[in-house]
Amino acid sequence: MERIILGDYVTAPTEGALTASVYGGLEKFELAAFLAQWKGLQREALVALGEEQRIHPSAFIHPTAIIGDDVIIGPDVKVHEFTTVRKGSVLCAGAQVGFNCEVTAAFVGEGAVLGHRIGVNRTILGARTHLSANVTVAAINMTTDMRKPDREVIMRTGNGLYRSGTTQFGAVIGDDTQTGNNISIGPGVAIGRRCQITSGVTLAIRTVPEDCTITAPHATEASIRRRRSTFPH
Repeated sequence: MERIILGDYVTAPTEGALTASVYGGLEKFELAAFLAQWKGLQREALVALGEEQRIHPSAFIHPTAIIGDDVIIGPDVKVHEFTTVRKGSVLCAGAQVGFNCEVTAAFVGEGAVLGHRIGVNRTILGARTHLSANVTVAAINMTTDMRKPDREVIMRTGNGLYRSGTTQFGAVIGDDTQTGNNISIGPGVAIGRRCQITSGVTLAIRTVPEDCTITAPHATEASIRRRRSTFPH
């Protein structure tokens, strides 16, 4: 089975107290091993940081935002109106989370930008990633009872199948990757560095190499015609 090493996709924190925590070694982890240990690693990081460093004083959090008790927020982070950052999430230095987003059990890399109405779950976002409006990263496969996921997330790679070892995994989205809007990703996606995902894409259970452009079917086949003008010239 092909190995997926996080350092081939994302950069570990380089600013703030997170660099000295377990997340400072993020790049060395194999994906499935990281997912298996993630809850424990988050607890370890919380203990190391302590309550005083858990949310950096330079962070801006809008009064309407909701922040979970075990969320870590680094220097100069911005969390905007009506956004919820739920259990086990990490927002690294300089990350920005826009209006009406939901971030659950996610690692958001340094300088990453989440635009309006973004939903990410059980996902690792690299440094300087930029997700535009209405992007969703789903973390579980369809099942008879969606409250109790029971199907392991498995991905297709260039060399066969990759087993994540968990029923809950959305995506790894590499450093400097950008998206358009109205995009659905996951479960089970690994996207390389510096990719561009155009509007309308749906992507699941696969890996994507770095420096790729991903387009929706027929995205370049739009019909454009001139209208007869009813206004005087």
